[in-house]
Amino acid sequence: MIEIKNLTKQFQNETAITYSDITFESGKSYMLLGASGCGKSTLLNIIAGILSPTSGSVIIDGESMSQKSQKEKDKYRIKNIGYIFQDFKLINEMSVMDNINILKLEGVNTQSAPEVLEKLGILDKKNSKIKHLSGGQKQRVAIARAIVKMPDIILADEPTGNLNFAIGEEVIKALVEVSSGKTLIAVTHDERLGKYFDNIIDMNEMTSGIVDIIPSKEADL
Repeated sequence: MIEIKNLTKQFQNETAITYSDITFESGKSYMLLGASGCGKSTLLNIIAGILSPTSGSVIIDGESMSQKSQKEKDKYRIKNIGYIFQDFKLINEMSVMDNINILKLEGVNTQSAPEVLEKLGILDKKNSKIKHLSGGQKQRVAIARAIVKMPDIILADEPTGNLNFAIGEEVIKALVEVSSGKTLIAVTHDERLGKYFDNIIDMNEMTSGIVDIIPSKEADL
């Protein structure tokens, strides 16, 4: 369970972002929907411990992450959080497997990589260099790298931002499937993808002091 309480983030020379209190339940998937600049990616980075809040707290399974040192946050993220970046963060000259196995430098066991790649439909690309893959395939590699360490929490920052809708939809379906049983929080601006998530959160409302978690089957998409 992830609890957001009295959270604010102030960047230099910018208006502070104030988040409504919210709880992300374990094992559920959430889509954070909202316009650019409403604080979606910032919230993910605070939950991941990449950014520190100006005030307030992030509590994960009863532990206040905001009180931990940066070293402790980094250690927790490496062990428990899978982060999927919008720009993939892959090394183009390396193969798919090498991009995953680089996690071994952080002490991550990558033995499940072939199984994860198979679930994502790209096992046949395991020895291909990243530069030879399509955008959709690259995003699936980024997902595999996040999933392979079997994290409790998966954070995805605009995982379809660089893809057309048809490919993006397939990527989201694959992401939700391989994240089953985990807490998945994904940022997107495309409301059409909401039907694949358990809940939808309108970040435009969340940062204005009102938050409504809408079960996706009830959302008017």
